[in-house]
Amino acid sequence: MSPTSYATRHRWIYIGAIVLLVGFVVVGLLQYKAVRSTNQAVDKANRLADEVAAAGYPRPDPSALARTLGEDGGIVCEDPASALKSALWKINMSNGATGPGQRPVIADRRAVQAEALVLKIYCPDTLHRIQQQIEDLKTDLTVRR
Repeated sequence: MSPTSYATRHRWIYIGAIVLLVGFVVVGLLQYKAVRSTNQAVDKANRLADEVAAAGYPRPDPSALARTLGEDGGIVCEDPASALKSALWKINMSNGATGPGQRPVIADRRAVQAEALVLKIYCPDTLHRIQQQIEDLKTDLTVRR
């Protein structure tokens, strides 16, 4: 069997592979365009970065914020006052140990306020629902700057 007769016999395999490759490229390009940051996401990310810098923290990268939080805040704004999110939020303000060694600590006031900045910019309508929980926390200036 010569190489040319083999190629002509299995031409449908080559054509099918090319069609699949072109299909994957088209789907990839469509997905890439859907994931790109919009101007509104970048504007909100810049506002958040400015607010975080004004609060005394290093200015985060706005493009990373735009990719992470998008236009609507993503999962951060999905019912932030729910019992599960409140519990997870309070667990993150512990001493860092796991299991029986884990203890609550007095959280840094500025860190808790920095978390509220995200809600203030991305979902201001839900900030009032969690504001009472923020005020009920025992906070102090615990981090040296």
